[in-house]
Amino acid sequence: MKKYRVYACLMAATALLLSGCGGSEDVNISDSGNTLVVFNYGDYIDFTTIEMFEKETGIHVEYEQYVTPEDMYTKYQSGNIPYDLICTSDYMIEKMIRNGEAKKIDTASMEYYDNLDETYLEFCRAFDAKNEYAVPYFWGTVGILYNTEMVDEEVDSWDILWDEKYANQIIMENSMRDAFEVPLKWKGKSLNTEDEEELLEAQSLLMEQKELVMAYMVDESRDAMIAGDAALAVIYSGDATAAMESNENLDYVVPEEGSNIWFDCWMIPDTCKHQENAEKFIDFMNREDIAGINFDYVYYGTPNRALYESLDEETKEDYTIFPEESTLEKCEVYKYLGPEVEEFYNLLWKELKAY
Repeated sequence: MKKYRVYACLMAATALLLSGCGGSEDVNISDSGNTLVVFNYGDYIDFTTIEMFEKETGIHVEYEQYVTPEDMYTKYQSGNIPYDLICTSDYMIEKMIRNGEAKKIDTASMEYYDNLDETYLEFCRAFDAKNEYAVPYFWGTVGILYNTEMVDEEVDSWDILWDEKYANQIIMENSMRDAFEVPLKWKGKSLNTEDEEELLEAQSLLMEQKELVMAYMVDESRDAMIAGDAALAVIYSGDATAAMESNENLDYVVPEEGSNIWFDCWMIPDTCKHQENAEKFIDFMNREDIAGINFDYVYYGTPNRALYESLDEETKEDYTIFPEESTLEKCEVYKYLGPEVEEFYNLLWKELKAY
């Protein structure tokens, strides 16, 4: 998922409503037909592409940012702002589809929808069975970023995160599903399991591991690894790429037991008042040159086949951004597990953090 790649100031502050590329603390949504209200993860678009969209279409974009899918959903449900378009993660999209909170997208009329690679549309069918409600924007994996100067063995399994010689040198993701997926995949379970015994076993392993963990982090893990403050970190592939560019001693691996392949997609919520404008924006994001600008800014995997084919060979062969097919075959897409399992997960997570 976008995996919360935001500036620290955004994480510490209330989401900020942006108009085009500028910013304002005043929420002032226009009722004009030439308006589009977009809600996206923080720092997840090159704002020049919004300016280009406004200039080419005459549609004024009101743009707001959030940190986590749960934050987004809470604000969406408050009903204070009638969002026309939301970019969010796979399992949250499935939740909103199930709850009747998503509108079907008219992709048939889009000029650039065919730029999307069928491989990634197939992955998205895990949470949007007929590709009716979600259009993929970026994708990536979860794996281990490690310092080759501090780790003197091959890193190929999640089990290294329970090795006592790395006590206080391990960073775990401060994200419930991403933390639990580590012991689940290590022990050969599905990261979408609804079995309470399997989840309790995963919690037990995380509690056992906790005395070895330096910290639970999100974006900060990237900076800590660059600085050499830790030896190993569970991290999102895009953050791994950025870290490796800043520290040549870092490397990234998706463990042999498999992991999560996540998708962030555009979806149209039931609060949408300007659906035609929302669909124009989605199509604009799929245009090769626009997708390229955003790829250069975000640097996560692009589902845009037209853009991918135009990339240089070095970028195509970057295994942190575009893993081999054999790696992807071992990965699962997160699914929404329903309110009862969600509640159980929340309980286990609170107990783990308090342990």
